[in-house]
Amino acid sequence: MTDDSVILDKRGQALWITINRPEKRNALNGDVIAGISRGYRQAHDDPEVRVIVLTGAGDKAFCAGADLQNSGAAFAMDFSRPNVDYADLMRLSQNSTKPAIARVGGVCMAGGMGLLCMTDMAVAADHVVFGLPEVKVGVFPMQVLSLLQTIAPPRLVNEWALTGEPFDARAAQAAGLLNYVVPAAELDAKIDWLIGRLVDKSPTAIRRGKYAMRAIASMSFDESIAYLESQIALLAMTEDAKEGLKAFAEKRKPVWPGK
Repeated sequence: MTDDSVILDKRGQALWITINRPEKRNALNGDVIAGISRGYRQAHDDPEVRVIVLTGAGDKAFCAGADLQNSGAAFAMDFSRPNVDYADLMRLSQNSTKPAIARVGGVCMAGGMGLLCMTDMAVAADHVVFGLPEVKVGVFPMQVLSLLQTIAPPRLVNEWALTGEPFDARAAQAAGLLNYVVPAAELDAKIDWLIGRLVDKSPTAIRRGKYAMRAIASMSFDESIAYLESQIALLAMTEDAKEGLKAFAEKRKPVWPGK
């Protein structure tokens, strides 16, 4: 990569995607969105990668949203296109079949909230402040809502989006945005622990499981149960399922073929 606004770093079986604009509070621009998208694609092209970790450089910000220093560029649209790059990044993340963890070490605002919601799990330092301040500059968290409303209670989403007022990490955890809140000094250890809980499990089960969870998101109960009963039958035919059952019977750790 010639642009260093996003750093892609493979650490063992995890691909770390780090927004590298700490002087701009890791604000979003075209290069950042392209870099995160590149990271997701690289993770899926590499069979050794089991987990994606999304974070921001430094301890001040995870991502403070769009780069408003050049607000004309931040909200410039090509109206001949029915889609925009940030929305395409969200689509890419939701179609991902590898789990993603948000490591939130600093402020998470506006479009940064969308990045947080893109991931499957999230861990934040206890000092982090969250918010949807878009109404303060005359816009609204339109794209963020597509994911946020599926995670947090409607009354809270209404308050956050309509008032633009910030809230703390404990409130974010209580609303379902975070799995864990830890002291800043313990953040990386908790991320490593969570990675460890993922990489020793069946990659095939996780891949097919994430695919199924995405597929049933908008289904009725009758549609989803019919779909899922066929999926468990298919999953039982995989090499990972056969190895898992054999290892259980033999009282040993499974060696996953990933097939």
